[in-house]
Amino acid sequence: MIRLENVSKSYSKDIEALHDVSLNIEPGEFVFVVGSSGSGKSTLIKLLMKEIEPTSGRIVVNQQDLSRLRRKRIPKYRRGIGVVYQDFRLLKDRNVYENIAFAERVIETPSRIIKKKVPASLAMVGLAQKYKSFPQELSGGEQQRVAIARAFINDPELILADEPTGNLDPQTSWEIMKILEEANARGTTILVVSHNQEIVNAMKKRVITLKKGVVISDEEEGVYINED
Repeated sequence: MIRLENVSKSYSKDIEALHDVSLNIEPGEFVFVVGSSGSGKSTLIKLLMKEIEPTSGRIVVNQQDLSRLRRKRIPKYRRGIGVVYQDFRLLKDRNVYENIAFAERVIETPSRIIKKKVPASLAMVGLAQKYKSFPQELSGGEQQRVAIARAFINDPELILADEPTGNLDPQTSWEIMKILEEANARGTTILVVSHNQEIVNAMKKRVITLKKGVVISDEEEGVYINED
Protein backbone atom coordinates (compact mmCIF):
# COMPACT_ATOMS: atom_id res chain seq x y z
CA MET A 1 0.00 0.00 0.00
CA ILE A 2 2.75 2.48 1.01
CA ARG A 3 6.45 2.07 0.32
CA LEU A 4 9.18 4.62 0.97
CA GLU A 5 12.67 3.83 -0.32
CA ASN A 6 15.49 5.97 1.06
CA VAL A 7 13.32 9.09 1.10
CA SER A 8 14.81 12.42 2.17
CA LYS A 9 13.22 15.85 2.11
CA SER A 10 15.13 19.10 2.59
CA TYR A 11 13.44 22.48 2.71
CA SER A 12 16.79 24.27 2.58
CA LYS A 13 20.47 23.43 2.90
CA ASP A 14 20.19 23.59 6.70
CA ILE A 15 16.73 22.05 7.19
CA GLU A 16 16.29 18.34 6.44
CA ALA A 17 12.79 17.24 7.48
CA LEU A 18 13.26 13.57 6.57
CA HIS A 19 16.53 11.69 6.15
CA ASP A 20 16.88 8.38 4.29
CA VAL A 21 13.52 7.00 5.44
CA SER A 22 12.54 3.53 4.26
CA LEU A 23 9.35 1.82 5.36
CA ASN A 24 6.63 -0.45 4.07
CA ILE A 25 2.95 -0.43 5.08
CA GLU A 26 0.87 -3.34 3.85
CA PRO A 27 -2.79 -3.13 2.73
CA GLY A 28 -5.13 -3.37 5.71
CA GLU A 29 -2.61 -2.27 8.35
CA PHE A 30 -3.35 0.23 11.11
CA VAL A 31 -0.22 2.27 11.80
CA PHE A 32 0.58 5.12 14.17
CA VAL A 33 3.34 7.59 13.30
CA VAL A 34 4.59 9.42 16.38
CA GLY A 35 7.34 11.83 17.30
CA SER A 36 7.91 15.25 18.79
CA SER A 37 7.32 18.51 16.95
CA GLY A 38 9.74 18.81 14.05
CA SER A 39 10.28 15.07 13.73
CA GLY A 40 8.98 14.95 10.15
CA LYS A 41 5.43 13.66 10.64
CA SER A 42 3.70 16.48 8.74
CA THR A 43 6.26 16.25 5.96
CA LEU A 44 5.47 12.55 5.60
CA ILE A 45 1.74 13.28 5.20
CA LYS A 46 2.43 16.00 2.60
CA LEU A 47 4.67 13.65 0.64
CA LEU A 48 2.02 10.93 0.61
CA MET A 49 -0.55 13.47 -0.61
CA LYS A 50 1.94 14.66 -3.26
CA GLU A 51 1.67 18.21 -1.95
CA ILE A 52 5.48 18.33 -1.90
CA GLU A 53 8.19 16.31 -3.63
CA PRO A 54 11.01 14.36 -1.97
CA THR A 55 14.55 15.64 -2.41
CA SER A 56 15.63 12.07 -3.03
CA GLY A 57 14.21 8.55 -2.81
CA ARG A 58 11.11 6.82 -4.11
CA ILE A 59 7.51 6.76 -2.86
CA VAL A 60 4.95 4.21 -4.04
CA VAL A 61 1.32 4.39 -2.87
CA ASN A 62 -1.25 1.82 -3.97
CA GLN A 63 1.13 0.61 -6.69
CA GLN A 64 1.60 4.15 -8.06
CA ASP A 65 5.10 5.56 -8.24
CA LEU A 66 4.50 9.16 -7.21
CA SER A 67 7.57 10.43 -9.05
CA ARG A 68 5.96 9.25 -12.30
CA LEU A 69 2.51 10.59 -11.55
CA ARG A 70 1.61 13.30 -14.04
CA ARG A 71 0.20 16.55 -12.72
CA LYS A 72 -3.19 16.04 -14.37
CA ARG A 73 -3.57 12.67 -12.61
CA ILE A 74 -2.88 14.00 -9.11
CA PRO A 75 -6.57 14.88 -8.35
CA LYS A 76 -7.63 11.34 -9.26
CA TYR A 77 -4.84 9.92 -7.11
CA ARG A 78 -5.94 12.02 -4.14
CA ARG A 79 -9.56 10.87 -4.51
CA GLY A 80 -8.33 7.41 -3.58
CA ILE A 81 -7.09 8.71 -0.22
CA GLY A 82 -9.27 9.96 2.62
CA VAL A 83 -7.70 12.64 4.82
CA VAL A 84 -8.77 13.64 8.34
CA TYR A 85 -7.24 16.76 9.89
CA GLN A 86 -6.98 18.02 13.46
CA ASP A 87 -8.87 21.23 12.64
CA PHE A 88 -11.75 19.48 10.79
CA ARG A 89 -11.61 21.88 7.79
CA LEU A 90 -15.37 22.12 7.36
CA LEU A 91 -17.04 24.87 5.34
CA LYS A 92 -18.80 27.05 7.91
CA ASP A 93 -21.38 28.41 5.47
CA ARG A 94 -22.63 24.96 4.46
CA ASN A 95 -24.54 22.38 6.46
CA VAL A 96 -23.30 18.87 7.18
CA TYR A 97 -24.88 17.38 4.06
CA GLU A 98 -23.39 20.06 1.82
CA ASN A 99 -19.95 19.77 3.41
CA ILE A 100 -19.79 16.13 2.40
CA ALA A 101 -21.56 16.55 -0.93
CA PHE A 102 -19.24 19.39 -1.93
CA ALA A 103 -16.30 17.03 -2.36
CA GLU A 104 -18.42 14.92 -4.71
CA ARG A 105 -19.72 17.84 -6.73
CA VAL A 106 -16.17 19.02 -7.37
CA ILE A 107 -15.49 15.76 -9.20
CA GLU A 108 -18.87 15.95 -10.97
CA THR A 109 -20.48 12.97 -9.27
CA PRO A 110 -24.13 12.71 -10.41
CA SER A 111 -26.67 14.06 -7.89
CA ARG A 112 -28.51 10.73 -7.70
CA ILE A 113 -25.31 9.06 -6.48
CA ILE A 114 -24.52 11.86 -4.02
CA LYS A 115 -28.01 11.48 -2.52
CA LYS A 116 -27.18 7.85 -1.72
CA LYS A 117 -23.55 8.22 -0.64
CA VAL A 118 -23.85 11.15 1.76
CA PRO A 119 -26.50 9.60 4.06
CA ALA A 120 -24.59 6.32 4.04
CA SER A 121 -21.38 8.08 5.14
CA LEU A 122 -23.19 9.99 7.89
CA ALA A 123 -24.85 6.81 9.15
CA MET A 124 -21.41 5.18 9.39
CA VAL A 125 -20.28 7.84 11.89
CA GLY A 126 -23.61 8.02 13.76
CA LEU A 127 -24.72 11.43 12.48
CA ALA A 128 -27.58 10.54 10.15
CA GLN A 129 -29.93 12.93 11.97
CA LYS A 130 -27.52 15.90 11.84
CA TYR A 131 -27.41 16.37 8.08
CA LYS A 132 -29.10 19.80 8.22
CA SER A 133 -26.89 21.15 11.02
CA PHE A 134 -24.12 23.68 10.43
CA PRO A 135 -20.60 23.15 11.82
CA GLN A 136 -21.01 25.81 14.53
CA GLU A 137 -24.03 23.89 15.85
CA LEU A 138 -21.96 20.74 16.42
CA SER A 139 -19.55 19.72 19.14
CA GLY A 140 -15.88 19.21 18.29
CA GLY A 141 -16.38 15.47 18.25
CA GLU A 142 -19.36 15.75 15.90
CA GLN A 143 -17.39 17.99 13.56
CA GLN A 144 -14.61 15.43 13.45
CA ARG A 145 -17.17 12.72 12.68
CA VAL A 146 -18.37 14.81 9.73
CA ALA A 147 -14.75 15.14 8.59
CA ILE A 148 -14.38 11.36 8.79
CA ALA A 149 -17.62 10.84 6.84
CA ARG A 150 -16.24 13.18 4.18
CA ALA A 151 -12.97 11.24 4.09
CA PHE A 152 -14.83 7.98 3.54
CA ILE A 153 -17.27 9.25 0.90
CA ASN A 154 -15.31 7.67 -1.99
CA ASP A 155 -14.58 4.39 -0.19
CA PRO A 156 -10.81 5.01 -0.14
CA GLU A 157 -8.38 2.18 0.39
CA LEU A 158 -6.19 4.47 2.50
CA ILE A 159 -7.02 6.97 5.26
CA LEU A 160 -4.43 9.48 6.46
CA ALA A 161 -5.43 10.97 9.82
CA ASP A 162 -3.28 13.90 10.95
CA GLU A 163 -3.78 14.37 14.71
CA PRO A 164 -7.50 13.47 14.47
CA THR A 165 -7.99 13.68 18.25
CA GLY A 166 -5.78 16.70 18.87
CA ASN A 167 -8.65 19.08 19.72
CA LEU A 168 -10.94 16.58 21.45
CA ASP A 169 -11.60 15.44 25.01
CA PRO A 170 -10.52 11.91 26.03
CA GLN A 171 -13.94 10.23 25.67
CA THR A 172 -14.58 11.76 22.26
CA SER A 173 -11.05 10.86 21.19
CA TRP A 174 -11.75 7.21 21.89
CA GLU A 175 -15.01 7.40 19.92
CA ILE A 176 -13.12 8.75 16.91
CA MET A 177 -10.48 6.05 17.18
CA LYS A 178 -13.19 3.39 17.37
CA ILE A 179 -14.62 4.64 14.06
CA LEU A 180 -11.18 4.40 12.45
CA GLU A 181 -10.61 0.95 13.93
CA GLU A 182 -13.96 -0.25 12.57
CA ALA A 183 -13.01 1.04 9.13
CA ASN A 184 -9.72 -0.80 9.41
CA ALA A 185 -11.60 -4.00 10.30
CA ARG A 186 -13.46 -3.62 6.98
CA GLY A 187 -10.12 -3.55 5.14
CA THR A 188 -9.18 0.14 4.94
CA THR A 189 -5.52 0.92 5.54
CA ILE A 190 -5.21 3.52 8.31
CA LEU A 191 -2.20 5.75 9.02
CA VAL A 192 -2.59 8.01 12.06
CA VAL A 193 -0.19 10.76 13.09
CA SER A 194 -0.71 11.23 16.83
CA HIS A 195 0.63 12.85 19.99
CA ASN A 196 -1.88 10.97 22.16
CA GLN A 197 0.34 8.68 24.21
CA GLU A 198 -2.56 7.00 26.05
CA ILE A 199 -4.37 6.02 22.86
CA VAL A 200 -1.22 4.85 21.06
CA ASN A 201 -0.16 2.65 23.97
CA ALA A 202 -3.62 1.21 24.61
CA MET A 203 -4.47 0.26 21.02
CA LYS A 204 -1.41 -1.98 20.54
CA LYS A 205 -1.02 -1.24 16.84
CA ARG A 206 2.14 -0.85 14.81
CA VAL A 207 4.01 2.29 15.88
CA ILE A 208 6.62 4.09 13.77
CA THR A 209 8.62 6.68 15.72
CA LEU A 210 10.35 9.59 14.01
CA LYS A 211 13.03 11.78 15.55
CA LYS A 212 14.62 14.63 13.64
CA GLY A 213 13.54 13.10 10.36
CA VAL A 214 14.84 9.59 11.05
CA VAL A 215 12.91 6.41 11.91
CA ILE A 216 14.26 5.39 15.31
CA SER A 217 11.69 2.67 16.07
CA ASP A 218 9.19 0.53 14.14
CA GLU A 219 7.36 -1.97 16.33
CA GLU A 220 4.48 -4.28 15.43
CA GLU A 221 2.78 -3.64 18.80
CA GLY A 222 4.66 -0.52 19.72
CA VAL A 223 4.42 2.15 22.38
CA TYR A 224 4.76 5.89 22.30
CA ILE A 225 8.40 6.79 22.91
CA ASN A 226 8.35 10.24 24.46
CA GLU A 227 11.27 12.14 22.95
CA ASP A 228 10.18 15.62 24.11
